[in-house]
Amino acid sequence: MIKNSKKTIPVLVSGALGRMGSEVVNSVLNSSNCELVAAIDTNKKNNGENISQLLNLKKSEVIISNDLEGSLCSISQEYRNEIIKPVLVDFTHPDSVYENTRSAIAYGISPVVGTTGLTPSQINDLAIFAQKANIGCAIIPNFSVGMVLLQQAASVAAKFYDNIELIEMHHNQKADSPSGTCIKTAEMIEEYPKKYNQNLVKETESLKGVRGGVRDSGLNIHSIRLPGLLAHQVVIMGSPGETYTIKHDTIDRKAYMPGVMQAIRKIGKFESLIYGLEKLIF
Repeated sequence: MIKNSKKTIPVLVSGALGRMGSEVVNSVLNSSNCELVAAIDTNKKNNGENISQLLNLKKSEVIISNDLEGSLCSISQEYRNEIIKPVLVDFTHPDSVYENTRSAIAYGISPVVGTTGLTPSQINDLAIFAQKANIGCAIIPNFSVGMVLLQQAASVAAKFYDNIELIEMHHNQKADSPSGTCIKTAEMIEEYPKKYNQNLVKETESLKGVRGGVRDSGLNIHSIRLPGLLAHQVVIMGSPGETYTIKHDTIDRKAYMPGVMQAIRKIGKFESLIYGLEKLIF
């Protein structure tokens, strides 16, 4: 951890050695208005090593720490009298993201959360906690601007289609399914309230689950996990005589970085929880 030296946004990255975390570290190090002040990761082997040397990135004095709580405490104390407040970017694991986010809020540090797997109840709890603490908190299921545009298009088209199915495809090291991005897409479609995919015949499944998961609205979600994939989503809408398909493919994690940096720069202007990148870019 280092104290930031300019009027820049101090950024802590949790999950700094992961595939997304390392991209965030690189983007912050190359930013003109953000400064990396802490890199946290649970990999004990690399505890105490210089993050820049380990990842072969732009020179920095930040060393890797396994202690998230200690990092939050130290940084919150260093910047307690500063106008520009620190931001924690979290790309960790569904098992730890709730506690990580709550801890950041408790220390007065704004979380920008890219880790998916938070339940609606947990998001609601965090929203109440952030509002009481007057701390901005961004929970972003997907940082891709293209995905935000897909979700916007799907929510508009839902008015015209009663039959909609969603397919999300990710690499086989993703821990949660369906993805938080796909859940967010379904929620935006459901903002136009009606019952989707009403059966015209009595359906039977000779293989349980073959029709995917079914939400209360009737929307079907199918999750695919395969090596070779990164992040992909397809929304298929059908009516007599036509189908309307919206698809988004992520082929490199760099696609997420503009959205991540937007969230870092803007979350300090909020005093409550923001759910979804569209709340920050539109």
